[in-house]
Amino acid sequence: MTADLTKTSSASSIVDKSAAGVDARQYHIGVAPGEVSSVALLPGDPFRVPMIAEFLTDVVEVAHQREHLTMTGTYKGRRITATSTGMGCPSTAIAVEELARVGVTSFIRVGSSAGLQPGIKPGDLLVSEGTLRNDGTTAAYAHHGFPAVPDLEIALTLRRIAEERTAGTGTSVFSGINASDDAFYAETPAWIAELNALGILNVEMESSALYVVARLRGLRAGMICATSSNLVDGASLYDGTKDALKDGWMRSIEVALDTAVALEL
Repeated sequence: MTADLTKTSSASSIVDKSAAGVDARQYHIGVAPGEVSSVALLPGDPFRVPMIAEFLTDVVEVAHQREHLTMTGTYKGRRITATSTGMGCPSTAIAVEELARVGVTSFIRVGSSAGLQPGIKPGDLLVSEGTLRNDGTTAAYAHHGFPAVPDLEIALTLRRIAEERTAGTGTSVFSGINASDDAFYAETPAWIAELNALGILNVEMESSALYVVARLRGLRAGMICATSSNLVDGASLYDGTKDALKDGWMRSIEVALDTAVALEL
């Protein structure tokens, strides 16, 4: 009599990852309940977390594991957390899932993004109204037709405050649909032209996962990015625009922080 190797594990021994690590120190990002706020700003690059900390008081570095650096401090009397997601949807989904497990309920991504419509300059601010899901991570979470959209109130408040903060500065604010891609160097001229023809405002690599995970978990999310380059105008951060990009980052961070305060996130 031969054993049935397809039935070597009982159903009770299979790990349910949806319940793993709830209210405990998180395996990937290294944070625990009580160490974070109810709202988190999410840059991609861990080196931009200290840029957020420049706006905060009483800053504490909570953890730094892999690409995930977390700091918590106070802004205008409100506790704020900043956690880097790393590049792309897979690590972003992990960061959002684990932050939610320890008490974060609202997320605002503050990142870099490439413009896809004429007239968008390096340093300009881009507020997301929704994302074209050109990634693999969200396909594991939801039907391909499931929309990746931000919390409406967060998106509208980001836009309003961004316009107020940039009035008279020469920095423009745009809002619209962006795309999330997985493969930075696989973005061909044909793909860029297709996105442009669809009226897609900009392209980045994280918001699709942020929005889908947030919706499925009953969380709130939004995104404001600084323009790094323009893929249809040819303006690039490689052409001496890094100062403009840094200025854009700082403006986007301040807008996100003021949104968190205004909405009491």
